Amino acid sequence: MKTLEAVKPKSKPVMKKPELLAPAGNLEKLKIAVHYGADAVFLGGQEYGLRSNADNFTMEEIKEGVDFAKQYGAEIYVTTNIIAHDENIEGLETYLRDLDATGATGIIVADPLIIETCKEVAPRLEIHLSTQQSLSNYKAVQYWKEEGLDRVVLARETGAMEMKEIKDKVDIEIEAFIHGAMCIAYSGRCTLSNHMTARDSNRGGCCQSCRWDYDLLEVEDDGELDLVYDEDDVVPFAMSPKDLKLIESIPNMMDIGIDSLKIEGRMKSIHYIATVVSVYRKVIDAYYDDPDNFKIKKEWLVELDKCANRDTAPAFFEGTPGYHEQMFGDESKKKSPYDFCGLVLDYDESTQMATIQQRNNFKPGQEIEFFGPEIDTFTETIDKIYDEEGNELDAARHPLQIVQIKVSHKIHKNNMMRKEIG
Repeated sequence: MKTLEAVKPKSKPVMKKPELLAPAGNLEKLKIAVHYGADAVFLGGQEYGLRSNADNFTMEEIKEGVDFAKQYGAEIYVTTNIIAHDENIEGLETYLRDLDATGATGIIVADPLIIETCKEVAPRLEIHLSTQQSLSNYKAVQYWKEEGLDRVVLARETGAMEMKEIKDKVDIEIEAFIHGAMCIAYSGRCTLSNHMTARDSNRGGCCQSCRWDYDLLEVEDDGELDLVYDEDDVVPFAMSPKDLKLIESIPNMMDIGIDSLKIEGRMKSIHYIATVVSVYRKVIDAYYDDPDNFKIKKEWLVELDKCANRDTAPAFFEGTPGYHEQMFGDESKKKSPYDFCGLVLDYDESTQMATIQQRNNFKPGQEIEFFGPEIDTFTETIDKIYDEEGNELDAARHPLQIVQIKVSHKIHKNNMMRKEIG
């Protein structure tokens, strides 16, 4: 039986640095993702995507996002990955032409109808096959290459050895997930949401039924329902797996030659996006710059935990997941040890005064951690807080309130503040 060691090439070719692809549920998240190191961002428009609960982008916002990304050499991909029904045909050509006009690099798509329509009316756009198609073998990838696609997003269920075989045998760009939520079904092919809430998970309405808490019951001979466990001993469980985290597998993925490393989470906060993107940026750059001496730093793992709200696992990359990669009970639903409490809007070096947009309550005397791509993470105790008129406050307690605080270290716009909980 092959092992992960067998995936590694005998002699390393010249390494290609992979694209770091980040999610964006709105324009603010897009700008944060790029600022913190993403090479590309994927987002959803207001039609034909699978995240109807995200803010999603108007055409004007997509154009603004594209223009912003271009300043940093970043690409924008737009999800159009619903499973289309006849009612979705009307307006599709216009929508794709409008997307083309924004300057977006490409679309992420699952349905052959949308693929063929894009080829006809917006041939400039790259076409990336969505993970909704659940590709996990080289023959399937070869088929879509012959259909003229530019990239395929592999199923989350694809292992390292399968990735290597696909990359070795098919000359097409390969994108793979490295961090974020996993689906209980094959990469989104789930109808639990349809059954339980009449919301179509394959047309943007997934209510994440697999993450609800469930009790297991059995029907007794007399027809009565009874819990299959002692209620005092076992807490209700969810069906969903733990979240994906492949930070320690990034060198292997780069050796395989994966072209794009994808972070899931268009519904996540800017704090989550900034934290996760910045960590994976450091990992990719460090391995690319010096693969022979590369080691995973403990500080990177600690940093990822600062924004986690669920336990994580390597999922299918290293083999078939077992019991311990499944969500069971409250012990798997970990709470982030930090609160994101502020976004830096400006910093005056002469006075050392920072202008902050409040995101969670903080007050004088609390120790606050500052982080961002331009600075080394540091902590500082808040002395005094002032409002925009210079009045001293006992706390920054109002959402999105603009306040000023003194910070002895130089910080920059879009740096962030967080405080330890407890």
